Amino acid sequence: MKAMILAAGKGTRVRPITYTIPKPMIPILQKPVMEFLLELLRQHGFDQIMVNVSHLAEEIENYFRDGQRFGVQIAYSFEGKIDDDGKLEGEAIGSAGGMRRIQDFSPFFDDTFVVLCGDALIDLDLTAAVKWHRAKGSIATIITKSVPKEEVSSYGVVVTDEEGRVKAFQEKPSTEEALSTNINTGIYIFEPEVFNYIPSDVEYDIGSQLFPKLVEIEAPFYAIPMDFEWVDIGKVPDYWRAIRGVLLGEIKNVQIPGHEVAPGIYTGLNVAVNWDKVDITGPVYIGGMTRIEDGAKIVGPAMIGPNCWICSGATVENSVIFEWSRLGPGVRLVDKLVFGRYCVDKTGAAIDVQAAALDWLITDARQTPPSHTPVERQAIEELLGTNVN
Repeated sequence: MKAMILAAGKGTRVRPITYTIPKPMIPILQKPVMEFLLELLRQHGFDQIMVNVSHLAEEIENYFRDGQRFGVQIAYSFEGKIDDDGKLEGEAIGSAGGMRRIQDFSPFFDDTFVVLCGDALIDLDLTAAVKWHRAKGSIATIITKSVPKEEVSSYGVVVTDEEGRVKAFQEKPSTEEALSTNINTGIYIFEPEVFNYIPSDVEYDIGSQLFPKLVEIEAPFYAIPMDFEWVDIGKVPDYWRAIRGVLLGEIKNVQIPGHEVAPGIYTGLNVAVNWDKVDITGPVYIGGMTRIEDGAKIVGPAMIGPNCWICSGATVENSVIFEWSRLGPGVRLVDKLVFGRYCVDKTGAAIDVQAAALDWLITDARQTPPSHTPVERQAIEELLGTNVN
C-alpha cells in the first residue's frame, strides 16, 4: 500500500532547532520523529512511501535513503531549485501541491493512500481508519482527535454532521466560538479521484484550499474521531512536552534508549561519571561519551545528549541539552533547551549564545571556551539574568 509523508515545511515555529535540522528529523531521545512514522506505516502494510522534501532536504534523504533498513521503499520529491552557486534552494509548493507534483510526474497514487504530516508521534490504528474510510465511500477523510474544550484555540477544528460528513472548519477558534472539540491531526486518507480538485503547477494547501473546495462542492468528504496517542511537535513548547512525556513514561510508544544504570537514570555507551560523586535524580537520559564531572547535579526530567560535558558544580534541571554542549563550572541551567548556538526557554524565546559570546556555555564541546574580562562577564550576566535561571 502507498503513503506520503509531508516533509517540505521550514518548521518556523520550531526554530532555532530547524535552522539546521528539518522538522521530520527532530530527534525524540536520539531517534528522528519521521522514523516513528515509517515504523507505524510498515506495521499497517504501507510499504511504498513518497516524501516531499524542500528545506534541508539532504538531511532527510541522507538518513533514510531508499528505506531498505526500515523495511519500506522510499522515494523523494524535491520542491525547489538550484541557485546561482549550484546549491539547492528549497521552495515548498504546499501540501496538496506536493501531492499533485508527484502524481503529475507519474501516476503513483492509484488506490487508497494515506498522507501524514512529518512532525507528530502517533500510534493510530491506520488499518481501522482505512476500513472506515472505504465503508463510507469517502474521497477524503480527516482523522480527528477530541481535545478538552479549553484547548481548541490552539488547533484547527473540524465541524461535521451526525454522519461524520465535514461541513466546515474553524482555524483556532476561541473557546466560546468553537463548534466542535474535534481537531485536525494532519492525518488524511485519500482516493486518487481527489486529484481532480488539485490544480497543477501552483502552490496549493490541503487544509486551507483543498478541503474547503471539497466542502463547497459537497464531495463525499468525512472526518472520523479516533482515540489514539498524538504528540504534536509543531512548536518549541510542544517539543519540550514531548521529551518530558517520554522521560516520564507518559508517551507509551517511545522507549527510552540506552541502559538503565539506576532507577530512572538511563545512559548511552561509555559515559564518564563517578556515580558516588554526582547528584542525579531521574528521570534522566545521558547520551554516550558524555562527561559528568564530580559535584554536578542533574534533576529530571532532563535529557543530556551525546558528547556533552557537564562541569563540576553545574546544575541541570528540567532541561534538554543537545549533543556537543559544554556547561561551565557552577552554572545553574533550569527550564532551558540548549541546541547549537541557542539557549531556549520553555516558551521558545531564544538567546544566541554565539552572538553573546558566552563562556559558561559552549555549544561545541570540541572547542576551547573564550575568556572574558569582568566587565564583559557582568554584561553577559545582565543579559541573561542571575544564575541563568
